[in-house]
Amino acid sequence: MTDPVHPRPQLVREHWTDLCGQWGFGYDDADEGRDGHWWRQPAAFGRTITVPYPPESSASGIGDRGEHPILWYRKEFRIAAEPGERVLLHFGAVDYRATVWVNDQVVVTHEGGHVGFHADITPALRAVGEDQVVVVRAEDEPRDPAQPRGKQHSDEAPSDIWYHRTSGIWQPVWLETVPARHVESLRWTPDVTGGSVALRLRARAKRDDTLAVRVVLRLGEETLADSTFRLPEGGELTERIAIPAARDSRRAGRLLWSPEHPALIDAEITLLGEGAEIDRVRSYFGFREVGTGDGHFLLNGRPYFLRMVLEQGFWPETHLAAPDGEALRKEVELIISLGFNGVRIHQKVEDPRFLYWCDRLGLAVWGEMPSSFAFSPTAIDRFTREWTEALERDAGHPSIVTWVPLNESWGVSEVATREDQQHYAAALYRLTRALDPSRPVISNDGWEHVGSDIWTVHDYAPAGEVLRQRYADPAAIEDVLRTVRPGGRRIHVGGEPRAGQPIMLSEYGGVSYAPEAELWYGYSTARSAAELVERYRDLTTALLDCAAVAGFCYTQLTDTGQETNGLLTAAREPKADPAVLREITMRPARSVAGELLGLDAPDDKLG
Repeated sequence: MTDPVHPRPQLVREHWTDLCGQWGFGYDDADEGRDGHWWRQPAAFGRTITVPYPPESSASGIGDRGEHPILWYRKEFRIAAEPGERVLLHFGAVDYRATVWVNDQVVVTHEGGHVGFHADITPALRAVGEDQVVVVRAEDEPRDPAQPRGKQHSDEAPSDIWYHRTSGIWQPVWLETVPARHVESLRWTPDVTGGSVALRLRARAKRDDTLAVRVVLRLGEETLADSTFRLPEGGELTERIAIPAARDSRRAGRLLWSPEHPALIDAEITLLGEGAEIDRVRSYFGFREVGTGDGHFLLNGRPYFLRMVLEQGFWPETHLAAPDGEALRKEVELIISLGFNGVRIHQKVEDPRFLYWCDRLGLAVWGEMPSSFAFSPTAIDRFTREWTEALERDAGHPSIVTWVPLNESWGVSEVATREDQQHYAAALYRLTRALDPSRPVISNDGWEHVGSDIWTVHDYAPAGEVLRQRYADPAAIEDVLRTVRPGGRRIHVGGEPRAGQPIMLSEYGGVSYAPEAELWYGYSTARSAAELVERYRDLTTALLDCAAVAGFCYTQLTDTGQETNGLLTAAREPKADPAVLREITMRPARSVAGELLGLDAPDDKLG
């Protein structure tokens, strides 16, 4: 059944066709499929897989966690396009390298396992009413350290903090029929101070077309703006749309997006030719600004204390793929129910449907790129291309408030001593700021920062008193930055001194709940639910008492593989009373940020 949330929720057309479900499937361990023209050989697909679940997962119907670097998929489908329309084939994500045939013709190739791609397959289609065939060859080499892979283990049996692999198709596949001239992409950048929003839109058009774009913005039933612009030659429009209501101080507050008030402004975009409608899409954005200043994270110009939890986004039965769209909604609701106002997505570019629920239900997000584990020209090229695609795809989501290209020096293991790795980390920071100057960027989360708008620390001290001693006030923090080195690493490398950047503990806690024996992997162990609560209270309250800390991120939301340090089990069952955990999480902070905006969510927030 088609998920009620569009797989691309910020550019929606009413009609689309879900291609998930049963596909033909085959392994190609000898890499003979290309020479054997498997795209023409139905017999090569002797097994059936349920897309979009990776073959390593039980939900796929395959459940083979062995090393199979090359995977083939095949599906038949039909279309219902009108003459002159184009048919687009979309893939949410294929890990890692994909070649796609439609009716024996290559229609697209793509490298990058965490972001989507599409192809106009119209030239390859047979007549309407005939069977069409799509074939996908996916290549995912588990032992290639230059391939961005995050926490996917390279061996059959994962260990330490690494998990079972997610190969091949792992996000939705769908068809979309569009006019020959149509909207291809769009991106919103709100300007709260200026009372406007910038729209960048790309459209497919003919060279001599005279087209216009009408944009209608609404908050509920109220029309906020109705503007029409000429589409420039080349098909790319960049315009700033004034929102008069945002300049009325008596009314502007209701427009602002925050986790406590996740107001979304709906947008209807119509492509016009000679006054007639050619294409229409729906979108939305959140009217909000984020930044940093005077040691605080800022939301809409005011200090805002971030209470985050680390999210691996991994399910035992489906791995990095979500079980379904409803599971993504429930994940966001669970995080909010525990009192958190933010989530740090860890080593994963999340499904846009997850970001949609964060936008709609109110949850701030740190977006992070999965790491590669080599430093080489190949690794740099692969990483920067995919990171650029992720930024472009997700920059319109109001819930994303911070970008994190690197984590704990993974892929730049000698960044403390090698200038070339320092230049790379600094370049990623500046590239991210160049592509999206509207959000803070953390060059290398946890330690060894090379230019960051927030200085983050990973500190798994086992007792709250240790955290109080280290982070109680600015003087204590400066000592930590110079000498303590949590995790054994310098917090900052390079020549630029700290210049008022906020300090956040973006990993702390990590308490395992192991009633009977020590289990791997946690940073300390609680023997009962009551002890887990007290450990969580001790550590979290300590950070809330530290006036110079601007936010935190607890490790972690769920047990994942060997990591038994979740507040929830891998099945998303709470290990302790959620109401008690929520009360601890939402305790007022001593910082100015906590006093101003450490607010309870409205009672009807999850409705």
